[in-house]
Amino acid sequence: MKKMLDEFKTFLIKGNAVDMAIGFIFGAAFATVVKSFVTNVVMPPLGMLLGRVDFSQLFIALDGKEYASLEALNKAGAPAIKFGLFINDLISFVILGFVIFMFVKAYNKLKEPEAAPAPTQKSCPECAMKIPLEAKKCPYCGNTDL
Repeated sequence: MKKMLDEFKTFLIKGNAVDMAIGFIFGAAFATVVKSFVTNVVMPPLGMLLGRVDFSQLFIALDGKEYASLEALNKAGAPAIKFGLFINDLISFVILGFVIFMFVKAYNKLKEPEAAPAPTQKSCPECAMKIPLEAKKCPYCGNTDL
């Protein structure tokens, strides 16, 4: 139990938990902005192009009754498939996914590439066997032109 508490303490001190929490908070705030962008900027012109459709008002009432709006449906407490809201959320998800993809792509470009480990062996020019860099004579063929 003590070992696990020590590992948890190390995890918290190294900043992993803090970085994760900041990322989560930033992600939630960014998702709100994207949702607003889709609802208030993307969907109105798209709805107009498709014949003045308000996607947020598209639903199928499952109780067999007709409702004038989503608000009336919700007020009645009727079950429904709210596919218009789903379309909005799906577009938000795609936009958010694309933006995150672009952030990760940019981050990976900025991140310094990991240095390749220094070689510890070389090939003998005579027999092509791998030998230590410091070798003066190939142990396989006896070549001294290294």
